[in-house]
Formats: sequence, C-alpha cells, structure tokens
Amino acid sequence: MTLLAILLEIVGLAQLGAALGASISVIAAAFGIGQIGKSAVESIARQPEAAGDIRSNMVVSAALIEGVAFFAIVVCLLILFL
Repeated sequence: MTLLAILLEIVGLAQLGAALGASISVIAAAFGIGQIGKSAVESIARQPEAAGDIRSNMVVSAALIEGVAFFAIVVCLLILFL
C-alpha cells in the first residue's frame, strides 16, 4: 500500500469515529436530560411546596449537560473538518 492510501484510510476512520462520537454524546445527553425531567416531576409530585427549588436545580443541571454535549459535538466537528 502506498502512503496516500494509508492516510486516506485513517482519515476515513477518523471521520467515522467523529460521527459516532457526536451521535453517542447527543444520545447520552438526551437520556440524561430525560432522567432529570423524570426525577424532577416525581419530586414535585411528592413535595409540591419545593417545586421552585426542584425546578431551578433541574434547569441548572440540564444546562450543564447541554453544555457538555455541545462541547463534545464541537470537538467531533473539529475532527471532521480539520
């Protein structure tokens, strides 16, 4: 094999890995936010007087998960296009 063929194969694998990494990070973030929402609704149903605190904590944790997911997507896109 020539060096060019080996490099093209490595680039193809890097693109596949970046696509898989982006999809896994989005799926994991969606699952995590779903679990947060489920737990928050259950907690509010058990203690309605604490709804404000539970809701604010839910929003903060969902935002942190979204931030990590966006960071992972940006890293994967950088692998794809650089």
